[in-house]
Amino acid sequence: MSVNRRQVMAGAGTAGLGFVLAGAVDAVFAGTANAASPKAFRGYGELVADPNGVIDLPKGFRYTVFSRAGKDTLNGGGAVPASHDGMRAFPAGPGRSLLVRNHELSPGTKDPIVPQRPGLVYDPAAPGGTTTLAVEGDKLLSHVPSLAGTYRNCAGGGTPWGTWLSCEETEATPATEAVLTKKHGYVFEVDPFGRLHDAAPVPLTALGRFAHEAVAVDPHTGILYLTEDAAKPYGLVYRFLPRNPRGGPGTLRAGGKLQALQVPSTRDLSIVRDLGTKLNVTWVDVPDPDATTVSVRAQLDNAKVTRVPKAEGIFWSDGVVYIVSSYAKTSEGAAANHVGQVWRFEPRRSTLELVLRLEPGGRFDSPDNIGISPFGGIVLCEDGDGENYLVAPSEDGTPYPLARNAASDSEWAGATFSADGRWLYANVQGEGITVAITGPWWRG
Repeated sequence: MSVNRRQVMAGAGTAGLGFVLAGAVDAVFAGTANAASPKAFRGYGELVADPNGVIDLPKGFRYTVFSRAGKDTLNGGGAVPASHDGMRAFPAGPGRSLLVRNHELSPGTKDPIVPQRPGLVYDPAAPGGTTTLAVEGDKLLSHVPSLAGTYRNCAGGGTPWGTWLSCEETEATPATEAVLTKKHGYVFEVDPFGRLHDAAPVPLTALGRFAHEAVAVDPHTGILYLTEDAAKPYGLVYRFLPRNPRGGPGTLRAGGKLQALQVPSTRDLSIVRDLGTKLNVTWVDVPDPDATTVSVRAQLDNAKVTRVPKAEGIFWSDGVVYIVSSYAKTSEGAAANHVGQVWRFEPRRSTLELVLRLEPGGRFDSPDNIGISPFGGIVLCEDGDGENYLVAPSEDGTPYPLARNAASDSEWAGATFSADGRWLYANVQGEGITVAITGPWWRG
């Protein structure tokens, strides 16, 4: 194992990960059925080097690689597509899960694309989409394409009614890329249980056409919260008020109202440094969600919205929304520098609270996807410089590594737990692998 800057800084860098997630992490893994009683999470010790050079894990943990891009074959033929990204596990019976997995592929790629089978294709010129994997623990039962002909399917989010919202991180159109046959930058709903009356891809245009990153849904109100990973100007955080708030497969096609986040007198969230800072939030209507002539984020004056550099993962848990800003650089136009923020939005109070800020020089940087265990604990997927980890913080603000990509500097993505909390599924994008991790979660 090589020693790099981040390992050298590890001893001094922990103070840089300043979580104040009171009660959010104590039961991350200590609250499983195997635990006599919940206890404060204190990590699992140092990671043990993997003799196979794939994934380093704490002692007592193990992993299984069960899906490899370009090497394994999908049911019905065709190679497993590359560039695994966002993913969600849906319970599918005792011990079983259905994983819906994004593939962040762009036109011109040399990597295996999502097979374009009849009834699944939006734009035949686009190589991205999703695959659905049936698993039992770490055993793969089947895997099939479930959405094709889309562009840069980055992250997304699960719905309370058991579907996956797959997000295109682009604004490309046939006018900007002649190879395309349709406009892109939409959200698509994928139902792993086959309940959509019309399973053919339908862009949810009312949710906006922009560089979508991720989505979270309030199960009580049906309101959606969305992040945008874009620059010049920086992207926004949005909410979508659905016309049919009761939800259900296909109901988002009925439309609704798209609004952008505004924090009075704060034009760029990167400027906030003090943990625990709470900001009041209002929302501004988006004039043209389909961005007919002007990008959605450029339609709104800087005085009327609040911008978020590198807005990435978003996740609903226990009445609040967690929002990730991966990093901010003044050299790229941000108001301040940081290498990671996590915000907590409370819809009932309309307040946004800073619960994490990473400063340069620490062991961990650039959180991207965010997942939360069935017991309430946060897991962050790193997409940073040098080594990349799955990271979980304790309540007192100490970060602990859950896993390290030992094969390369490629990012982690799509961390998601089985419903019983026994298995953590995740992707390593560059290697194009999906893994299942298990072990004594209660030991921490």
